[in-house]
Amino acid sequence: MEAAEARNTLAQLRTKINQFRGSLDLDALNERIAENEGRMAEPGFWDDQAAAQKVINANNVLKHKHDQFYALSDQLDDLQVSFELLQDEPDAEMQADFEQQIVALQTQMNNYEMALLLNGKYDANNAILEIHPGAGGTESQDWGSMLLRMYQRWADQNGFSVAVADYLAGDEAGIKSVTLLINGENAYGMLRSEKGVHRLVRISPFDSAGRRHTSFASVDVMPELDNSIDIDIRPDDIKMEVFRSSGAGGQHINKTSSAVRLIHIPTGIVVSSQAQRSQFQNKDTAMGMLKAKLYQREQEKKAQEAAAIQGQQLDVAFGSQIRSYVFHPYTMVKDHRSNYETGNGQAVMDGDLNPFIYAYLQWQLASENPE
Repeated sequence: MEAAEARNTLAQLRTKINQFRGSLDLDALNERIAENEGRMAEPGFWDDQAAAQKVINANNVLKHKHDQFYALSDQLDDLQVSFELLQDEPDAEMQADFEQQIVALQTQMNNYEMALLLNGKYDANNAILEIHPGAGGTESQDWGSMLLRMYQRWADQNGFSVAVADYLAGDEAGIKSVTLLINGENAYGMLRSEKGVHRLVRISPFDSAGRRHTSFASVDVMPELDNSIDIDIRPDDIKMEVFRSSGAGGQHINKTSSAVRLIHIPTGIVVSSQAQRSQFQNKDTAMGMLKAKLYQREQEKKAQEAAAIQGQQLDVAFGSQIRSYVFHPYTMVKDHRSNYETGNGQAVMDGDLNPFIYAYLQWQLASENPE
């Protein structure tokens, strides 16, 4: 690494540290830590053990964020000193160690930045992801199956486990709908960027005339909720149906009626699970999915009433897409919110979604904190 390159890299890392400092609001962070520690020292703090543990866990997250920032800042200061020493007294062994440390610090800073961006209430939770093709029959259903493969590959590449909770095959090809359970830390925080309509433009493999077709599919993403979220679901409001598992991910396919479909009568919400081995397990999974949908519905309702931030509900059609995947007459995948784009469409379809996720999180942060 040449001196000019090293100097430029250190300057970029310094800029990033200063950005972290501004977004963290260290004074407020210290106040929150002190406030929590004061509560922990109060008599009777452990009277409610569940509540006490929540305070401790929250404070540990704040302290980690605080301590990690200063650790990164100190590492950068040490690297700056090493760089200056190398300018005065070049040393091959020290130079090699310096270059290794600067690469390691870049990685640590990128991970820290991602952690700062994933700061939503449920970002750390598992995710429930649904794909629903739009109008267009086989074309859109095939597009749905392409998105399914893309998300499965992304999950595999990023260390998340995937279970197919529900799968309805298309008439000729593809899918009519699919529900994935994606498990791992920050699964929801990373995948919430995918919620919306995805548009495909390509030469159709189903058109003998080789014409260009446009297809749409909607993706919905919800956090998996734990028992700390109180969702009132009356047993009388639920209609349960059982059926035989079928399609990708189904257990005991066409052998037992282990799959479960729940219909929430007041809202008309329908959820199904066929991923588990028993009817009881599938019912439990479906109840979790129903709980997540009802919670999401209530949160969206509150948001609409409070600030009308949702706007008009758009159909799965032109004008409502969050991302376009164009494979003819040129190749480009573009996100219409962050404006991030790439010409390597095949890599995206093979699961390379992290640049889009990162760009979305940056765009959202900038939207929430305009200069």
